[in-house]
Amino acid sequence: MKALRQYRMPPRNQLLPVLETCGPVDALLMPPNKPYSFVSYKTAEESKKAYVTLNGKEIVDDLGQKIILYFNFVEKAQWKELGLQALPPGLMVVEEIISSEDEKMLLESINWTEDTGNQNVQKSLKHRRVKHFGYEFHYENNNVDRGKPLPGGLPDICDSILEKWLKEGHIKHKPDQLTVNQYEPGHGIPAHIDTHSAFEDEIVSLSLGSEVVMDFKHPDGITVPVMLPRRSLLVMTGESRYLWTHGITPRKFDTVQASKGHKSGIITSDVGDLTLSKRGIRTSFTFRKVRQTPCNCSYPLVCDSQMKATPPSFPESEREASQLEQEYVHRVYEEIAGHFSSTRHTPWPHVVEFLKALPRGSLVADVGCGNGKYLGINKELYMIGCDRSQSLVDICRERHFQAFVCDALAVPIRGGACDACVSIAVIHHFATAERRVAALQELVRLLRPGGKALVYVWAMEQEYNKKKSKYLRENRMSQGKEEEVSSDTPGPELLVEQVPDTGHKEPACRMPSVSDFQEGGRNSREVTNSKLPVHTNRTSFHSQDVLVPWHLKGNPGKDKPAEPFGPGGSHDPSPVFHRFYHVFREGELEAACQTLSNVRVLRSYYDQGNWCVILEKV
Repeated sequence: MKALRQYRMPPRNQLLPVLETCGPVDALLMPPNKPYSFVSYKTAEESKKAYVTLNGKEIVDDLGQKIILYFNFVEKAQWKELGLQALPPGLMVVEEIISSEDEKMLLESINWTEDTGNQNVQKSLKHRRVKHFGYEFHYENNNVDRGKPLPGGLPDICDSILEKWLKEGHIKHKPDQLTVNQYEPGHGIPAHIDTHSAFEDEIVSLSLGSEVVMDFKHPDGITVPVMLPRRSLLVMTGESRYLWTHGITPRKFDTVQASKGHKSGIITSDVGDLTLSKRGIRTSFTFRKVRQTPCNCSYPLVCDSQMKATPPSFPESEREASQLEQEYVHRVYEEIAGHFSSTRHTPWPHVVEFLKALPRGSLVADVGCGNGKYLGINKELYMIGCDRSQSLVDICRERHFQAFVCDALAVPIRGGACDACVSIAVIHHFATAERRVAALQELVRLLRPGGKALVYVWAMEQEYNKKKSKYLRENRMSQGKEEEVSSDTPGPELLVEQVPDTGHKEPACRMPSVSDFQEGGRNSREVTNSKLPVHTNRTSFHSQDVLVPWHLKGNPGKDKPAEPFGPGGSHDPSPVFHRFYHVFREGELEAACQTLSNVRVLRSYYDQGNWCVILEKV
């Protein structure tokens, strides 16, 4: 197996013939969005010939730019071949929906010359040109003014085409609003859901001039790239229209299937069948029917017509904080305990390392033990677990672990009794800085002098030192299943050490101070009593205090529907529950520890999207 590396790889149809000059190519693997590829020849002699002949070879790509190929031998390359997945529910792509003659007439019918007297509304947005017919779409509020239709309606040329689509069953309703967008190569459109209250269920988009890859994203973070060929019709109804966002990433090349027979549909992760496609000027005709009555779809969490309930506000008192945790932490874990436990089976490597380094016979408390996945790691320790969730404690007991129910702010263990404590993915569930410090102080109370505690909290920085955490990297669809998302995804790939308590290094940027932390860490919220935002799974955080969705799989065992913005809320059969998190900024966990008495920080590090400290009681 030979590895090729370059800043940007040429397209497959250009690279493969060059490689084949040295012999039949057994496999050419081109990982998407990577500056390298892997090629395997039938024999070692052919592989050596390619190395000698092609290493340093200069070729010219489709843009006329020179690319130099560099070769190296590698023992093996791992890749995962995935079959074609299903499109998002309610999504359909119809290829060659119009002829090339109709395409030419449609493109020529749009006059992009600025005309202030034109009865149709034309705008030049930041990354595209836009023209509206029937009704103007107002981008400032993402809606239309039903009482002000534009003169002239839709272009006459569209009538016969729409009637044909109706007759053939591609669409069910005749649209009365048209938005024409023109995209230059490298331009795109942000991910969005067309406003529920503005338009009816069916939204269709005709792609003219060039093909493009459109990304569809489910609220739980799964992204499905869909190829829209030239002269194809995209039809969005039901879940794909109401629940999934759709958008176009601004770039000049798309990663597409290399298979000749594959045109529309999902772009799979089979790196043996991917190549690059240069974008051209693309014009889209998006047809919609303006809604005259409120939307009553089955997706109230994202429906502006049905959002009568609102997300909870950030707590302004101890009582409100306790109530928030009760509804959006404790109650949620009781509901999702079984499904949550099924996703919590792999111990995190550095937690295992901490536990296995403890002396034989140590008494260790796992505060917030969940399903007990760490209670049996080191058989030479005496470990006891506690958790606020009765259901999770029951799972621990079924596994023959010692565990009991309690609150992490008041653990019924004698002070100074423990040689060590662990608190993994717990303290970020407390709703105020004071309560988070109190949880840390309770860990210290349990320790004997010289005892150590390991604490993990979710980090706001899910991309650190130019590397994405596993949480962000797993933003994709997996074969045959969806992996539930949460902060429980660290691994050994990224471990960044911090240097506590030395004073020998000046930080590159300002770190949170102890006074910052004592003031409540409010700098993530500019407005008091603000509503807590709902985080989109598998994306970067934009606020420190968030509600993170948990999509419950299987039968929740409850007959009652959940409230839209109760801790759980969605349509059957997969209710959506929301857990409160305070994600920690760099230095914030250390600052909190510095407010404690009789404690020193032995070690501070970043581990796959989590900030971590090891404390010692002095």
